Amino acid sequence: MPVCGINNVILQYKNVNVNMRSIFAICLLFAAGMTARSQTWTDYDNPGKLNPVHGLRYGLEMQGSFSNNKTPLWLNANKYGLSSLESNNGYVRGMVMRDLAQDSIRRWGIGYGVDVAVPVNYTSNVVVQQAYAELRWLYGVLTVGSKQQPMELKNNVLSSGSQTLGINARPVPQVRLALPDYWVLPFSHGWLRVKGHIAYGKMTDDNWQHEVTDCKSKYADDVLYHSKAGYIKIGNEDRFMPWSLELGLEMAAMFGGTAYRPQKDGTMLALKGEGGLKGMWHAFIPGGADAGETLYKNIAGNQVGSWLMRVNYDGDRWRLGIYADKYFEDHSAMFLLDYDGYGKGDEWQQKKKSKFILYDLKDMMLGAEVNLKYGTWLRDIVFEYIYTKYQSGPVYHDHTPSISDHIGGIDNYYNHYVYTGWQHWGQVIGNPLYRSPIYNDDGTISVKNSRFMAFHLGIDGRPTENLSYRLLGTWQEGLGTYAMPYTKKQYNVSFLAEATYSFRHNWKVTGAYAMDFGHILGNNAGFQLTISKSGWF
Repeated sequence: MPVCGINNVILQYKNVNVNMRSIFAICLLFAAGMTARSQTWTDYDNPGKLNPVHGLRYGLEMQGSFSNNKTPLWLNANKYGLSSLESNNGYVRGMVMRDLAQDSIRRWGIGYGVDVAVPVNYTSNVVVQQAYAELRWLYGVLTVGSKQQPMELKNNVLSSGSQTLGINARPVPQVRLALPDYWVLPFSHGWLRVKGHIAYGKMTDDNWQHEVTDCKSKYADDVLYHSKAGYIKIGNEDRFMPWSLELGLEMAAMFGGTAYRPQKDGTMLALKGEGGLKGMWHAFIPGGADAGETLYKNIAGNQVGSWLMRVNYDGDRWRLGIYADKYFEDHSAMFLLDYDGYGKGDEWQQKKKSKFILYDLKDMMLGAEVNLKYGTWLRDIVFEYIYTKYQSGPVYHDHTPSISDHIGGIDNYYNHYVYTGWQHWGQVIGNPLYRSPIYNDDGTISVKNSRFMAFHLGIDGRPTENLSYRLLGTWQEGLGTYAMPYTKKQYNVSFLAEATYSFRHNWKVTGAYAMDFGHILGNNAGFQLTISKSGWF
């Protein structure tokens, strides 16, 4: 049993004991296909000698939040986990970074960064928000460490967030191999582009889990992390084609480590997850089984993912994007199809018929984004509709010798019966409209409202060269979860009004006011002030 109550530090690198050789072995397989191409990279005539300290930029930031209760949703969500629900909180933050863009004319380049915050009334005394080094060769980028990665196919400022790989939780330290920008496939004559990534890492919130649960409710130590994504773009920007289509698949998993589950006698049952190369493979290609499973076996780890689609129109004066994000947590939700042709009696474990269950296509995020290229007071508009109430239906039944029907419902989004769910340091890793565990006050780590419907609106503009603003508004109707439903429908309304003024020498001041109304998050009102300075060494 691990010792509880240790001081929290976000990046517990001394505990990050992932098998690095195994990680690099799998990543190199991805790299082989990623960098292979028939095109010839063209260097400038004389790119000069590489200077690894040239192009260093710095950033300094100070923020304070003041609320009458908890920090309102849109003052703490989608900030890569650098936030707190305490009524009064803040931080002083400093960063030094070198971007890969400094070596854009070379076949290869290097980048690195350190980003540290000293907070007040946070879950950590020191937050190492980012600490990474990265190497680019041709179009492929290898990143080692913790780095904030943006959402794909959505507006990172106005969207409510992606359902799988969002920007709501603190970065996970990882080894990540990526094709970060669309690369034109040589045989497609400019009509097909691809990008994607594969990553392995380790969660760093063990001590926070000990503190919250007092080691008496479900928690997990030394949990490993995996994510992968691939995107394809159909369209030809070089031929002034205004229409394009983007398709994507995002998948991620928590695996390995040791999960602890409370028993009726007050003890904690330790469940050792599958690690090593075998565990990494079963995270990459879902397979295996969780500890303790015998007759009915699921795949190993907490597997999540999303199908993504976006249709774009790029005109002379405006752009339009219409997109969808279909979330899933198992194969039945992934393909909306499940096998149900088992036999009876002695043949109850045998597949006897070509019989399948077709699930409804109900759960979905649908969004639209409009960009007015020459807009001032109004520049961008984002509208989203999110529905997650179905979750493959309210019935789950594994086939038995007497009842052969198999129904795979009650998916319980963002929760897991072994691990603590799709969260890191109390914030969900995906969309923050799933109520994050950091809101819980009962010593448990779980998402207590994952079945909901919501409408979200975001707009921004730049009335003057120095002044910009954004407005966010969200209405939500929640049902709780299938296992712990609300006694009646609960509602929540959250909004944000934020303005930023830019001064000379890259000084900026941002003021924001936000409120929550309703029973899901409570009634909260607060103000946030941020002062920042950036520049180059």
